[in-house]
Amino acid sequence: MKRAERLHALSETLRRSGARGVSAERLAQEFEVSVRTVKRDLDALERSGAPIWSRPGPGGGYGLAAGSSLPPISLSPSQAVALMAATAAATDAPYADLASAAVRKIVDVLDPRTRKHAADLAGRVWVDGAPGASRAVRSALEQAMAEQRVVRIRYTADSGATTTRDVEPVLFASNGGRWYLIGWCRLRDGMRWFAMDRVERAHVTAAECEGHTVAEVGRPPDHARPVGGSRTE
Repeated sequence: MKRAERLHALSETLRRSGARGVSAERLAQEFEVSVRTVKRDLDALERSGAPIWSRPGPGGGYGLAAGSSLPPISLSPSQAVALMAATAAATDAPYADLASAAVRKIVDVLDPRTRKHAADLAGRVWVDGAPGASRAVRSALEQAMAEQRVVRIRYTADSGATTTRDVEPVLFASNGGRWYLIGWCRLRDGMRWFAMDRVERAHVTAAECEGHTVAEVGRPPDHARPVGGSRTE
């Protein structure tokens, strides 16, 4: 997870912890970093103006002062559960961690009656998300896409052949229940689809992409569309 994204997610975790707070050790475990890194991040948040409090000693920890939250949001219980179901069923999707944090933030500021009704209804919705790419791999691919930088991946194809490639990310696509990174492969000098769960390692390089566009990918499947709106011809 990119540091800016981790700082945002960290502030949300502190806010949700309420008056009880959360220990640096627990935060380190959740975000898969060291305690030292967590404390550095907390210092950065505090310097940026976040109202962070700390309580030393056994049972102590860190939290966010009351009042630093979203304004009231009007959603029906069904709408709230729809958001929860969508994110829970797509844990392998790009930016899934950020989506889950955003949904928790929204649900937390619903009025108590709606929140309780939504929680009861959510207990009647089950999902069985298939495992996808590791969190570290997804974070690297997400960062490379957002910053349009070349990502170096170690990839194992269906044939079993493993290669290391430099890829210019162009888009993420879901097809047949599987997520793919589609990008310009510098090894093959062409556009390629990479199943994200077959990417073993990913590292964002300092090299910028050369401007390959979605149009170069070709015609999308008949029912494919961007997540931000309707598909355009």
